[in-house]
Amino acid sequence: MQRYLSAEWIYPVTSEPIAKGVLEVAATGEIISILTAEEAANKNIVDIERFEGVLVPGFVNTHCHLELSHLFGKIPEQTGLPAFVREIVAQRAAADEMVIAAMDAADKQMFENGIVAVGDISNQLISKEVKQHSPLHYHTFVEVFGFNRPSQPIIDEAVKIRDSYWPLKASIVPHAPYSVSNELFQYIERNTRPQDILSIHNQETAAENEFFERGTGDFEATYQRMGVPKSEAHGTGENAIRYHLPQMPSNKTLLVHNTFTSKADIDFASAQHKDLYWCLCPNANVYIENNLPDVNLFFDQRVRITLGTDSLASNHQLSILAEMQTLQQKKRVPFDQLLKWATLNGAEFLGIANQYGSFEVGKTPGVNLIEVGEAKIIKSTSVKRLI
Repeated sequence: MQRYLSAEWIYPVTSEPIAKGVLEVAATGEIISILTAEEAANKNIVDIERFEGVLVPGFVNTHCHLELSHLFGKIPEQTGLPAFVREIVAQRAAADEMVIAAMDAADKQMFENGIVAVGDISNQLISKEVKQHSPLHYHTFVEVFGFNRPSQPIIDEAVKIRDSYWPLKASIVPHAPYSVSNELFQYIERNTRPQDILSIHNQETAAENEFFERGTGDFEATYQRMGVPKSEAHGTGENAIRYHLPQMPSNKTLLVHNTFTSKADIDFASAQHKDLYWCLCPNANVYIENNLPDVNLFFDQRVRITLGTDSLASNHQLSILAEMQTLQQKKRVPFDQLLKWATLNGAEFLGIANQYGSFEVGKTPGVNLIEVGEAKIIKSTSVKRLI
């Protein structure tokens, strides 16, 4: 039986907000109709469930690391990315039972926080069972890295993992510019299918740009500790995005973090690649680097922004609403803009906008209730999931 949901505002995302509107939703979660208060009154609907707050579609988390959930609270904050990466490598190993239990709890947390779809970074097959039994939609990015190892074994293993995720969606992606060689980029391109979507960590730390521009800094020291020689890619006078983006396939691609991306970088990227999305993970940026991107640079018609949580190794929770609140508090991003980043843009990147991302007749996007105050200020990170 259908439900009739109403609140102070309904935000369809693809059209203007509706004051005291009514959302008619089937038992399956499908949107049957979106009514103004007058239209609902004319239909003599009496069993309307009324709420204080605003109704918005389910959130889309385009960047998560479910496999790192067991590292919650184990890595100190604000160490900087190179030290953070070293801690991940040092502490990642754990019993499968512990990893699976932590992933299952993280998946449930995302559901409770109103998330309906996730782009998840994986290095193994271990998360498949959690994803198969989850009510969330997942696209798995099978991540590869290697600067001084033969590329063929790396890509062979990645193809095996990607194919084993079937029937779930999966694609092979590079980790980050500082961890993927030119040769490995070539292997990734050869194994990218036309339907694949891609992602890469981009300019998450100033040290990343320094390593490519001058061949110095924290990443050079990390390479030395690991016994990995620098290559001709380091110290070229050009920064990280100019190294990796020309090597990325032309498929739809998500650049993740972008904490130290400049306007010149955005101009370069927009000219270089015609199907880009840019993911912001503000709470992870604060956790790791105590820094945030210059969000004003991304208010550009060429730029499509999505939001991500990163992992519980680098965040206090997996909540897209918490990411929205941070951007609103620290960067004064308007609510309407944040909502589009958190819903429709993410759904479009994941290729699921026919079902998620907005209130439109025939979609099953999920329905969240959130509290906002005057000037659409998000009051808290708590979400009431209605559908």
